[in-house]
Amino acid sequence: MIANWDVARGKVVSPSIGPTRTEQDFSEHIQRTIKIDEKAEWIFIVDKLNTHKSESLVKLVAESCGITIDLGRKGKEGILQSMDSRADFLSDESHRIRFVYIPKHTSWLNQIECWFSILVRRLLKRITVRSTEELSQKILNFIDYFNQHFAKPFVWKFKGFKDHK
Repeated sequence: MIANWDVARGKVVSPSIGPTRTEQDFSEHIQRTIKIDEKAEWIFIVDKLNTHKSESLVKLVAESCGITIDLGRKGKEGILQSMDSRADFLSDESHRIRFVYIPKHTSWLNQIECWFSILVRRLLKRITVRSTEELSQKILNFIDYFNQHFAKPFVWKFKGFKDHK
């Protein structure tokens, strides 16, 4: 499953459920999300998974933002040269569509990860299914129900670490 969390409204947006989480799957998911509002500014909070820094994602962002510069060649030169150079391009604050990469071991900063925890506790721990199709449908139904009845922004309660003297 790949999904987005609308931080302001507290809703799951544009869920994608499939057998894989490949570069192509993630890029297609982002493309479907962007089509919700093709002129909007999109900021995606993601971890440092390689599919979040892919060649296809760079090309999608460049095309969607009207960026016509030469992107180079994957593994050879330019923006496409390495995962680091692709991540730099994808996180460029001047782009209407950009990605913010959270540090390792900080999944709590990515609010969709917090929501995935809700999904596990409220649905997945309690169900039995006979097929992946049935599982997918139950998850999508849960998302619709959650968005209609429980959607609200998360309230952060962490106040920082106490000084240890």
